[in-house]
Amino acid sequence: MTPPSGPRHRRPPTRRTFLSRRIALGAAGLVLVAAAAFLVVDLAGSKSHHPPSTTTTTHGRPGKGTVRSTTTTTAAATPVTIAAVGDTELGNTPDLPPNPSTYLQPVQSALSAPIVFGNLEGTLTDQSTSKCAPTSTDCYAFRTPPAYAQVLRQAGFTVLNSANNHSHDYGSAGLADTTAALQGAGIAQSGLPGEIAVVADGPTKVAFVAFAPYPNVNDMLDFATAKQLIAQARTEAPLVVVYMHAGAEGSSADHVTGAEETYVGEDRGNAKAFAHAAIDDGADLVLASGPHVLRGMEFYNGHLIAYSLGDFATYNDFATSGNLDLSGILKVSLRPDGTFVGGQFISLLLSGPGQPAVDPSGAAAQFVNQLSSEDFGSAAATISATGQIAPPTSP
Repeated sequence: MTPPSGPRHRRPPTRRTFLSRRIALGAAGLVLVAAAAFLVVDLAGSKSHHPPSTTTTTHGRPGKGTVRSTTTTTAAATPVTIAAVGDTELGNTPDLPPNPSTYLQPVQSALSAPIVFGNLEGTLTDQSTSKCAPTSTDCYAFRTPPAYAQVLRQAGFTVLNSANNHSHDYGSAGLADTTAALQGAGIAQSGLPGEIAVVADGPTKVAFVAFAPYPNVNDMLDFATAKQLIAQARTEAPLVVVYMHAGAEGSSADHVTGAEETYVGEDRGNAKAFAHAAIDDGADLVLASGPHVLRGMEFYNGHLIAYSLGDFATYNDFATSGNLDLSGILKVSLRPDGTFVGGQFISLLLSGPGQPAVDPSGAAAQFVNQLSSEDFGSAAATISATGQIAPPTSP
């Protein structure tokens, strides 16, 4: 299929009024956030989809030489821990970090978890022919060397998403290089048509199904096919995580509108409608990025939705001023039956060319709290002064 050719604009460096008065956390909170402690809060009673017993792992894409191997397991009570971040791109050849192997060291400890997910915003290839015309000034194609897959694996990533508007920046050859590099580094890939990534935390498998509003990946605009893919994922793992690359972009795109969003002439989907449908269809957790700015979080039917985790690492690819320099690491603990046990949001600040670092002031958490309250009201998730995530209390 032809990759989307819509241009990518760099965002204006607008700072929101909110950010001029960042609220400092108390001394105890500073220590906990800076150390990225993950305190699990037992929140029993959340709605779950299914008590797992048998998991099936699919290798390859449905209808394309799929081979299945089935194992029967008894679901353990031990929760699964997942860390997730937003858009990740360590530069754009030839503009690359001078020391790529150490670029993510400031956040590597905070990122640590049995399962670590992120959105790969670009390709891992040495191909030189991109989707952009030679004279274009408003089209962006991103690539880093295939060897950077090992850098990402060393940083802790175990699953990366390719359902976005940059996975085909260097055509089918660049996409094939990316897939090969991820496989070689031992990183699972999700997001290509029919593709489900299955990883595990101890005895419990987790299926990741990723979507974006484009026909050359798992298409979030096609709700019927998305429902079928989520249902398939539920047959392959007791826990299902859905990712969506959705929404408009830039400093003014920090709110979830509940309507269809557009950007540069593209339909970027209705993030709220898709996230709710995904949970109704069987997802236990919904993650998102794409707007390049943080968005709020809500609980729907007992399950957490993080509508945008912003940019995680950009290295000169995108603007990092104002609310665009705020980011975070989301950690979520789920029981094998899908019950939300607890979570933590670790505030990050992007500095210089877009390098992330833990921010003890907690500015990003304060920002997400504000957005969550404004957009979701009584359904909003709340981040405490120590970074702990709590669902809304029942009336």
